[in-house]
Amino acid sequence: MDDQWMRRVWPPAGEETPPSKEGPTRPYGAPGGPPRSSTPSAPSASPQWPTRPYAGREPDRNTAEESLTGLYGAPVAERRQADRPAWPSLGLESPEPEDDLPPSARRYRAPETPPRPMPRWLRRLLVGGLALVCSAAVIGAVVVTVLHRAESAPPTVIHDQIAGVSYTLPPEWREGVVAPVTGFTSVAARGDSATVMARSGDRVDPPNLRSAVIDLSDLYAQLLLHGDKVEVLDDRAVTVGGRPGHTRAVRAEYTDVVNEPAFMRVTLLTRPDGGSTVLLGLAHPDRPQSRAEIEGLMWGAR
Repeated sequence: MDDQWMRRVWPPAGEETPPSKEGPTRPYGAPGGPPRSSTPSAPSASPQWPTRPYAGREPDRNTAEESLTGLYGAPVAERRQADRPAWPSLGLESPEPEDDLPPSARRYRAPETPPRPMPRWLRRLLVGGLALVCSAAVIGAVVVTVLHRAESAPPTVIHDQIAGVSYTLPPEWREGVVAPVTGFTSVAARGDSATVMARSGDRVDPPNLRSAVIDLSDLYAQLLLHGDKVEVLDDRAVTVGGRPGHTRAVRAEYTDVVNEPAFMRVTLLTRPDGGSTVLLGLAHPDRPQSRAEIEGLMWGAR
């Protein structure tokens, strides 16, 4: 029974043809050669070119091209040109693989080389320069603000009701406090280099103003200057704020090399109530700026 099931039914065993040793053939012959015939032919010494349909000149043979003959007898170079697409690429073709690149590099490009870090000494130099520029800008802004306020601020005016006089202070001058024992009721100074004081005086007739001023200047020269040599620089009558008066200026010199020369001016003005006003100015050391500021303050009194 087993032989019956294992027996081949179709085709009959007697009609089977033995397999050919020359390989499968096609209706148009073997690839790359002339059509096959039923009778075998002698092998040719060199490959034969296929016959062209027109009577033209056979192309020159190239040994390199003959060695690279393709599947159907066409040279490889011609096959490469024939394989090129006739239409432009639409970007649908699979990209060619890139060598030595991870998948992320194909999408986000290859990693770039990081920039070279700035040297530490250059960073310190830049930070120091920036701090210096900021400090200079802040200091400049403060100085400009202070100067602007000093220029825009109104000058200080001292009203001495006891002495019966008012006077305006020059720039950089400040009002001070005097001791009661001196008899002066108001004082203004520019540091320790210049000072002006005011107080009320006794009744003095206009003809006696000069003699009263000489007595006052001698007294204050002995009390305040203590000069080895006292020279009179100015002695004249003046009118200040519509009030008649007299002024006297002296310069004290010293024989020692420590003390510099000193300047003093005494001005005596009459008052409408019959009294007088004494203005005393001192400058040590004697400087042209200090003299000018003392005289400007006295001539502007009212």
